[in-house]
Amino acid sequence: MKLLIKNGHVIRWSTQQRVEQLENHHVLIEDNHVLNVTPTLPADFQPDETIDATNCAVIPGLINTHHHLYQSLTRCLKPVQNAKLFDWLLGLYEVWGRIDYEAVKLGSQISMAEMLLSGCTTTNDMFYVYPRESDVKAEAVIEGAAELGMRLHAGRGSMSLGRSQGGLPPDSVVQDEPAIVKDCERVIATFHDAKPYAMTRVDLMPCSPFSITFDLLKETRALAKQHQVLCHTHVAETEDENKFCLEKFGKRPADYMVAANWIGPDVSWAHCVCLNSEEIKLLADTKTAVAHCPSSNMLLGSGIPPVCEMLKANATVGLGVDGSSSNNGAHVLAEARQALLLQRVKNGADSFTTEDALRIATLGGARLLNRERELGNIAPGSAADIAIYDLNTIEFAGASAQDPLGALILCHSPRAKFVLVNGKLVVKYGQLATVYLQALVTKMNDLVKKKFR
Repeated sequence: MKLLIKNGHVIRWSTQQRVEQLENHHVLIEDNHVLNVTPTLPADFQPDETIDATNCAVIPGLINTHHHLYQSLTRCLKPVQNAKLFDWLLGLYEVWGRIDYEAVKLGSQISMAEMLLSGCTTTNDMFYVYPRESDVKAEAVIEGAAELGMRLHAGRGSMSLGRSQGGLPPDSVVQDEPAIVKDCERVIATFHDAKPYAMTRVDLMPCSPFSITFDLLKETRALAKQHQVLCHTHVAETEDENKFCLEKFGKRPADYMVAANWIGPDVSWAHCVCLNSEEIKLLADTKTAVAHCPSSNMLLGSGIPPVCEMLKANATVGLGVDGSSSNNGAHVLAEARQALLLQRVKNGADSFTTEDALRIATLGGARLLNRERELGNIAPGSAADIAIYDLNTIEFAGASAQDPLGALILCHSPRAKFVLVNGKLVVKYGQLATVYLQALVTKMNDLVKKKFR
């Protein structure tokens, strides 16, 4: 199968990893990968399908590095709209205890559909709520992603410390640690695909260092190394977390993670709002990556992460929209804009550029997922994960004539016009091409009214 994207304004990364904007270029695709980007169409390339990208920006598919997909079930839940993190969690755990397999699949598909329509082609998902009396399994998310056509890093999450043992969640939504380990092994054996261009990979993602025991934290790390899968968890999201860890463990969260060997190029930490300079250096030196979630951190009042300082230290930073209950949206290109604005509030107008924003939304995410060779760029050998935006719209009027990249990041971007994942069209003329979206939306609203208010 050969596909041609013709006459687009291609925005990609050069071999020096600087932004290139290539006017009137063609992207040649064969099966699931890019063959070439060229201003001249080769005579011997005969496409089976052509997408006319005239007056369109063509960019690498965006990468979301932190999400809890099921949380669209409790998006905008009124009792927690004004709560900070720990109170927010306490208000939601009881509601999340009502989830079942079908609810998780539907909620996850709503979140993924919104991301696909924004131009996001790859997401990770930390799914860690397994109520004791529920039929929930990790495959609810995996099945939902396969139907939509989204590339997924499925996180087998975990919580084992219930309230009776000093943890935050009620005992009804935590699991016994032997059961967690057994199911982690099952999910990896059943669903993890280590091959290049894999559509589904499994990562291990305990909820937080204070929601499982130290022994399970270490065992999870050892299990991940044994199976060569990635590790991901929340770290240093709030000052309350720092205080909690100091009181309970005698260590700051970062030091606690170091003690459990939760550092290295196969590890990423979400949020990292409350890091000091030594901890930033630790991240850079150990190549431990960070998933930056600006909107969630703002909504929960958690603070402004030191992203500029991380990037200056050469740490790997990816972009995350976080769960739909702490963001209430999953427009990944809009999240890149939010990242830019938040850093400028703290550090000044010249501190974070449109190139920086695109970098964390593409290359940074690819590095975090250990997939820099195949994701995050449009170049020979890259996966055919591509988002195409119509520049001839009211949202971009005037701006696209100045600078197409600036238009995408600084303006309020509409939906992508076309989105390809693994060489297949999943968004066509601004509509999902894989499932009937309105049926999902109607079903979602009915379920939320019935069960999740």
